[in-house]
Amino acid sequence: MEPRNHTSVSDFSLLGFSEDSEHQPILFGLFLSMFVVTVLGNLLIILAVSSDSHLHTPMYFFLSNLSFVDICFTSTTVPKMLVNIQTQSKAISYAGCITQMYFFMVFGGMDTFLLTVMAYDRFVAICHPLHYAVIMNPRLCGLLVLMFWFISLTYSLIQSLLMLRLSFCTSWVISHFYCEIAKALTLACSDTLINHILLYVVTGLLGIVPFSGILFSYIRIVSSILRIPSADGKYKAFSTCGSHLSVVSLFYGTGFGVYLSSDANTWRSMIASVMYTVVTPMLNPFIYSLRNRDIKRALKNVLGRTFYVQ
Repeated sequence: MEPRNHTSVSDFSLLGFSEDSEHQPILFGLFLSMFVVTVLGNLLIILAVSSDSHLHTPMYFFLSNLSFVDICFTSTTVPKMLVNIQTQSKAISYAGCITQMYFFMVFGGMDTFLLTVMAYDRFVAICHPLHYAVIMNPRLCGLLVLMFWFISLTYSLIQSLLMLRLSFCTSWVISHFYCEIAKALTLACSDTLINHILLYVVTGLLGIVPFSGILFSYIRIVSSILRIPSADGKYKAFSTCGSHLSVVSLFYGTGFGVYLSSDANTWRSMIASVMYTVVTPMLNPFIYSLRNRDIKRALKNVLGRTFYVQ
């Protein structure tokens, strides 16, 4: 069969979770509920941080950015999946697929960067408390976030442009619930060597370098905490980074699950991806609000004002 140019591709088909019509209402209700909880939970974190002057610190600045990115990350995949379930269609346009890939890479990269700089923030706060205000100044925090956006947007744009040059000539069925780039590359009949090299190199850098930074920060943090003489002092120091450590464990645990299951059966791969792309962003607000007194107080104030106005 002669390869057809990518311009002839009008739609991809997303395999999804189940073709059984009896399962569709259950899947729709489940993912709609998780999506609503994710958006509302992360939106409440953003409102709490922005409305409480006591939370205008580097740690909560990065947390509010993380909440915004998590809303966008989930919104990249779940709404389209809900539409497909509701309309009983598996189609996604070629342009829509490339766009979904682009934003998925942007927000996935931003998640990684923000979790890394939050670990560094905790490292400075615990290991160099006297210099914290000087090191983690507002200008540096703003520049770091801008730099993260630039890197994520640039890499995602390059990878998306490289996808546009590919030709697809056989099956256009992507065995996933969203346009996952590695799955899409297997459908191409033109040379994908450059795409794979860029994908593996950047995935390695975004995985290994930030994770190494987080690991280094927590090794130094634990070392500093162990030198604190009182048990109460150790508990207070560790409690300031307990929420972040829980989020990092959840994010990287599910992320490695996606990586390890990428060559396994389709069902296991999709379950791991749901944990990574939907469940983790949904749980983050609960982790921070349940373990953080400042966030609890700010949330009570926000909700209290809301009900008072009503």
